[in-house]
Amino acid sequence: MSETPSNTLQYRFDGPEEAPVLILGPSLGTTWHMWDRQIPELIKQWRVFRFDLPGHGGAPAYPAGSVGDLGTRLLATLEGLGVQRFGYAGCALGGAVGIELALRHPERLASLALIAASPRFGTADEFRQRGVIVRTNGLDPIARTAPERWFTGGFAAAQPAITEWAVQMVRTTDPGCYIASCEALASFDVRPELGRVGVPTLVLVGSDDQVTGPAEARTLVAGIPDARLAVVPGASHLVPVEQPAAVTDLLVRHFSTAWQPAFETSTGQNVLPPAALKPVLSPAPPQPPQTGPVAEIAPVAVPPQAQGRPDPYDAGIKVRREVLGDAHVDRALAQADEFSGDFQEFITRYAWGEIWDRPGLDRRTRSCVTLTALVAGGHLDELAFHTRAALRNGLTPGEIKEVLLQAAVYCGVPAANSAFKVAQQVIREETTPQE
Repeated sequence: MSETPSNTLQYRFDGPEEAPVLILGPSLGTTWHMWDRQIPELIKQWRVFRFDLPGHGGAPAYPAGSVGDLGTRLLATLEGLGVQRFGYAGCALGGAVGIELALRHPERLASLALIAASPRFGTADEFRQRGVIVRTNGLDPIARTAPERWFTGGFAAAQPAITEWAVQMVRTTDPGCYIASCEALASFDVRPELGRVGVPTLVLVGSDDQVTGPAEARTLVAGIPDARLAVVPGASHLVPVEQPAAVTDLLVRHFSTAWQPAFETSTGQNVLPPAALKPVLSPAPPQPPQTGPVAEIAPVAVPPQAQGRPDPYDAGIKVRREVLGDAHVDRALAQADEFSGDFQEFITRYAWGEIWDRPGLDRRTRSCVTLTALVAGGHLDELAFHTRAALRNGLTPGEIKEVLLQAAVYCGVPAANSAFKVAQQVIREETTPQE
């Protein structure tokens, strides 16, 4: 283990120093110990590097709010160790880090394995609401339900010690870092970029995974040019723990045959890869060839109000979705018609792109201001969805209560009384853990 500054990650090495480096990335809520049962076999051929996510496994609690940030910290850690080129296998959030490396730093990556991964993990709303629950209730509700997300029912019943280990692993995670990791997954979406992943890729998934299952795996295989699919029977989301022998065998086969043209050691020497094992994985379906010229797209005319500076609409729709949630924004836009469409564009461009996106106040403060203004105006419908937004922006129920109490003094008791009823209902809905 190492001392860990804020721009690097906690890590450990196993295996011979002269061997090529193989990195194993963990999933959200786990530690590097999720890979313990793969290590004895993998270190026969590789120097295995494992890392912990910030605030996981006792790692320093420096939250990382994006997958790109995690990738940057991993590369900074490797730079300090002199590791230039490596193979990479990652599970779930760890897999997202692997895709990020393949897209942004392809020269560093020799081969890739994506386990229980997806080009987009559920919806942004799901992960941001999980952050609200953790901020309000702590990690215990998430920890108690982890086994049913991670393991099949039969495995959880037969392996109570491993089940309890999983619960404790989540409980000991730093809540702020867990919430930041949820935000990282909420904003992760590389579906349009999968075709640029240029390394041989194994996509591995448990047949019973209800979190990122075979459908997500097939999306990865269809999008990545050189990808193969392996479905492990009788396994759920944390497949390296539930079916360790099968996962180990698949990783050995993949990295033994797909690391081309040769292994590179830390001394800069090239050595031939281990004896090739015949792959047993399903190749990606062939892509149909282009049969005709690609039509040119006419340039978009710049609206007069945007000449001379960027149009704030794109920034506005991004901020609006992050604050209010995809479901709310999709519903509002779907209901827009010829009569109300211009108004939706107006508030996206000016309220969200011009005001909410300004750097002068953070989003927590803007939520406080907005809640107060809505109480003063008696706008209870807007107060409901901005209470949800305030929770997503990091305000606790106690802080929202304080905003409404102060509004009672300056905006009037009747207005605050109505506001408390609306906010209380929203907070109850948003912060009650799903059983």
